[in-house]
Amino acid sequence: MAASLPWSRRVQPADTTHDPLYAEALATFQALLEEAGAAGEPDPTAMSLATADAEGRPSVRAVLLKQVDARGFVFYTNFDSRKGRQLAANPQAALLFLWKMLRQQVQVRVEGVVEPVSAAEADAYFESRHRESQIGAWASLQSQTLDARETFEARIEAFRAKFEGGPVPRPPHWSGFRVRPEMIEFWYGAGFRLHERQRYARIDGRWSRRMLYP
Repeated sequence: MAASLPWSRRVQPADTTHDPLYAEALATFQALLEEAGAAGEPDPTAMSLATADAEGRPSVRAVLLKQVDARGFVFYTNFDSRKGRQLAANPQAALLFLWKMLRQQVQVRVEGVVEPVSAAEADAYFESRHRESQIGAWASLQSQTLDARETFEARIEAFRAKFEGGPVPRPPHWSGFRVRPEMIEFWYGAGFRLHERQRYARIDGRWSRRMLYP
């Protein structure tokens, strides 16, 4: 059944050569991701991404998980966007998955350091996108002020014309980031607020696991 789910291609098997507790945490996440989709979650790959600038001022927004494996959690964006600039200045991030339709509600929190994906990875993912999404990556000056919707639509038309009849290359300002986990926490909802929390954390190069009061 998992192989038929539209997001299953984004999940790569955990690398068991890593710390066994880390492999366990990844396997738990991957199983919950599949279960959330089967439970009817509209898009189980949706996650909140929190970043902060060099002065520590935070911001948060929703993005989509595009791949997860032993190396970390991957999303794609415009490097000139606010989050792109913040991650360049302060390469740390936190993720939150909230699956309201799964069991009595499940949350997964991930915190870690951030690094760019390779050019080859970014190229491969960009090539898999719908052509209109590829055009949009060129046309959108993400996070900059837009004076009118018509201005954006004119840019879209201009790039459609520019790339008409050929492939759309990946813009140099568009790529992906990988969050390399230092902490993964699972929160399982229960009645009367008697929830369950389990945290995996990497300390001094080794992973540990402990339960927390809800």
